[in-house]
Amino acid sequence: MKLHEYQSKRLFGKYGIPVPEGEVATTPEEARRIAEQIGGAVVVKSQVLVGGRGKAGGVKLAKTPEEAEARARDILGMNIKGLTVEKVLIDPAADIKNEIYLAVILDRAARRVAIMASAAGGMDIEEVAATTPEKIVTVRIDPALGLQDYQTRQLAYGMGFEDKNQVRQFTEIVRALYTLYQDTDANLAEINPLIVQSDGALLAVDGKIDLDDNALFRHKELEAQRDAAEESEAEREAREAGLTYIDLDGSIGCMVNGAGLAMATMDVIKLFGGSPANFLDIGGGAKADKVATAIKIILRDPRVKVILFNIFGGITRGDEVARGILEALKQVDVKVPMVARIVGTNAAEGRALLAEANLVTADTLAEAAEKAVQLSKGQ
Repeated sequence: MKLHEYQSKRLFGKYGIPVPEGEVATTPEEARRIAEQIGGAVVVKSQVLVGGRGKAGGVKLAKTPEEAEARARDILGMNIKGLTVEKVLIDPAADIKNEIYLAVILDRAARRVAIMASAAGGMDIEEVAATTPEKIVTVRIDPALGLQDYQTRQLAYGMGFEDKNQVRQFTEIVRALYTLYQDTDANLAEINPLIVQSDGALLAVDGKIDLDDNALFRHKELEAQRDAAEESEAEREAREAGLTYIDLDGSIGCMVNGAGLAMATMDVIKLFGGSPANFLDIGGGAKADKVATAIKIILRDPRVKVILFNIFGGITRGDEVARGILEALKQVDVKVPMVARIVGTNAAEGRALLAEANLVTADTLAEAAEKAVQLSKGQ
């Protein structure tokens, strides 16, 4: 789950990270009132959960309240990478001397939480890593020891800070961001940019927090901030049904039980020259009603030309999955062929049920994937 910029910065503020005193507006008139309260120049920033807002025209400077109203009118309703702007953040215009990138993230290869900082803030960090990797300073945190003072100083000196006050400010922000990351079970806590103002003070003028969905049961107050408008209808319905669904751009709809098996299924589809339309994990113990919901979600995608079921009957019984497929066929007008591979617990019973419905069956994943690819190409 991703938080909007304004939500992330409010959370930063609770942890003592300095942020602009901005407010959110949903109408041009409201944007004008906020700009009047702030006084002076402001920045009108679209609030959508995608990058590249500035390049798309979703971030504009306004020198007067009247300009703020006009800029908000231009931005509200914009389509940025498929998302409609429904809110704008009105922040005081920043006095920027330098920009720094700062983020806390999980380094899966090192199996440690990592803190990354770069003096090339405000830019795409992937571009910095590719072109000037020496500009990125990274420290990895030993989980038994936690973040150490020498590591925060290493990051501060790596950013070129020499003034004691700035070193202190920066190290306090690093520690606060790390604490926030830990407390919220985040996957990413990022400030880009953390600016150095003309008076030397630091300010987080943009922020991003990605939360781990699997830990949201511990953070009901954060889950309540989810912006349902930023999800597709299929993703929203899947989440509410307890399914893991990710929309892709292929033509073979996939329904699999288990994330690892789902990844393997997509790999084998590509091996035979096909392309998956989605990642859909029904999880363990899925009953007929959940399987039926999964099929309906897959069939909402008009690009799907065939559905491939790959079920390993362990916790999820093969006959339960088969009944879910048959139940879905009663509820949905299915106009695409379906290929099913079921092995494991009650697999024979499941295959027998599907055979009665004239589904294409397969004994192995390779056979199922090959048949699905052929059907998707009209062969």
